[in-house]
Amino acid sequence: MNDSLSVPDVIDRAAGLAPGHPVFDARRFRATALTHTQASHDALLLEPVSGAPVAERLRLARVVCEASGAATLADHYGKLFAQATAHPTPEEGWSASTTEAVHAWARLLTTDPRRGDRQALHSLRDAGLPDAAIVALAQLVAFLSYQTRVVAGLRALARWQPSPKPVAAEPEAAGQTSAKAAASTPASTDVLRINGFTNETLQWRSWLHPVDVQQATPEQLAVLDESHPQARTSEYYLTLVHQPRMLQHRSAAYNAIMYAPGGLPRAERELGAMVVSVTNGCVYCTSVHAQRYAQLARRTDTVAQVFTDPATAGSTPREQAVARFARAVTLRPESLGEADLAELRGQGLSDEDVIDLLHAVAIFGWANRLMHNLGEAVTNSA
Repeated sequence: MNDSLSVPDVIDRAAGLAPGHPVFDARRFRATALTHTQASHDALLLEPVSGAPVAERLRLARVVCEASGAATLADHYGKLFAQATAHPTPEEGWSASTTEAVHAWARLLTTDPRRGDRQALHSLRDAGLPDAAIVALAQLVAFLSYQTRVVAGLRALARWQPSPKPVAAEPEAAGQTSAKAAASTPASTDVLRINGFTNETLQWRSWLHPVDVQQATPEQLAVLDESHPQARTSEYYLTLVHQPRMLQHRSAAYNAIMYAPGGLPRAERELGAMVVSVTNGCVYCTSVHAQRYAQLARRTDTVAQVFTDPATAGSTPREQAVARFARAVTLRPESLGEADLAELRGQGLSDEDVIDLLHAVAIFGWANRLMHNLGEAVTNSA
């Protein structure tokens, strides 16, 4: 890593949080997620990558944040870019045509990840970038979608303090419905195919060349084994492991956000992930997290609602609040405000719960931009 560009916790600074602030303290409830989020920033932006110089990645980060309307983060990356260019390294910068191709692709993924496809990805190959550099840039753009949304959500939460006490009547937990709704609730094993989305098990095919596991380095193999039990046979992980340090911190942050005990019920984190994935058009992510939600909630009625229209989905007021917040964070993070938090507060969510949901929603901005833009979902028969 370039030590001259080392920075403190970027999200705290961009969100205007300091020790003693209730939201600063609530953020520490998921300390592992914080640690690996910052480590992801450092690996993605400050460590050497052949074909993707540090200065070019910092300039790209500023461009992406400007396209997102994330002013404080754009300023952060602009300052780091100025520092990097004031102390140039032997790395050769991109040509004008390569810069144009990368920036156009990054803006596309930032503003509308549904439009990412093989042609858009291969425009980077046509610009002369090797697959390992393309993976680094994909991770960077996807990470920035996560980072900008976490900052926007924390800023909105910090403006609305203090955290309310839980409501007197316990809200319905995910997986619970009224007796009337339960009588017509589909079984969690029902197969759904609605609007191009499904809860069936799908495979994923890379549009780049995955690492050959037989030729992987010891570091790559170790990171694969840390990331997922089936990572050595997964084209997704074998594609991302072109950049093992980036994958390592991304996997650790993801696992801390989606699987850590306590806080927001896991089914509600999965509901948020599913809403984001449908909104972003990621068929593969949707299928995986529809299954996980159904396993936890033991029903698929809400899954069918999300597939039909995520804007109106939810079998309980609490689920509806979760789904609407997930949509707001996904589609208009920079305009988040008190109205977007009101329903969650009305359902008794604490600061820690809201941050759990914010993290789950934001991490799927990251996941969708990798899954949907580095490859495609395929059926088992394909």
